[in-house]
Amino acid sequence: MMARPTASGYGVSCSLSRRMEHTFYTKSGKRIFDSASAAIGLLVLSPVLLVLLLLVKLSSPGPVFFRQDRVGRNGNIFRIVKFRSMFEDADKRGPPITSAGDYRTTALGRLLRRLKLDELPQLWNVLKGDMSLVGPRPEVPCYVECYSASQRQVLAVRPGITDPGSILYRHEEQLLGDQPDPDRYYKEVVLPDKLNLNLKYLNHMSFSYDLSLLLQTIGCIVLPQSWLIRRP
Repeated sequence: MMARPTASGYGVSCSLSRRMEHTFYTKSGKRIFDSASAAIGLLVLSPVLLVLLLLVKLSSPGPVFFRQDRVGRNGNIFRIVKFRSMFEDADKRGPPITSAGDYRTTALGRLLRRLKLDELPQLWNVLKGDMSLVGPRPEVPCYVECYSASQRQVLAVRPGITDPGSILYRHEEQLLGDQPDPDRYYKEVVLPDKLNLNLKYLNHMSFSYDLSLLLQTIGCIVLPQSWLIRRP
């Protein structure tokens, strides 16, 4: 059985990790906040999660949850979990990214993705310690292999459900849908910009900043047309 890539396989720098250990929040406070919030979130949202589970199950054939290998902290591979928003085995019939009008997306899936409800099961990833509420979004291994040495610094922290790039590129699917080659545009334009935003995030990570990003993310979902997000 092939061993999964680890930090050494992706050349993760340890210097940033050492610097972040100097504050209580980055060393342990962030994990405490994540664990408590994820546990409360799963409990409070359990009725909603049950309804969504049934809707996904009844709307199209296939499993309720979509699981995929992503690169997490220190380059370790973990299985991210989402509500399935595409037809079964869609990940084997196209690129890792999704653009507007993607034929692989189900009717219910389009709604779930627009409201970000497909992301809710990732609270389980947060509770397990694979992810954080706020942090660089985890990418699939084939994209991480293209990171430069400086870009790999984002692997020094747990990936998150939301980050500055997710907010700025909240209409990413529409943007990619306008491109002749969405996968190439993502790798050459969108992904480098997201990584730059996340490197800046790492240098300013704090409880107040994380809370601000969470509130901005909620604002983007609740008020998608009028909520103004400035570039971090």
